[in-house]
Amino acid sequence: MIAFQVLWALAKLLLGQLAQSRLGLLGLLLMWTVAMGVRARRTGPAVGAAVLLILLMTQA
Repeated sequence: MIAFQVLWALAKLLLGQLAQSRLGLLGLLLMWTVAMGVRARRTGPAVGAAVLLILLMTQA
């Protein structure tokens, strides 16, 4: 269980670094919106932010 939590934290850190290096503040803001939308169980903003993040990452 602890190994899973450590891997999850490492994955979040690496995704944050990747988004920041490619997209800057906008990427981090979109990732934060996805995380908060999922946590609050609001699928609309989470899906919209995820789609925008995917589109921006394909263009970067």
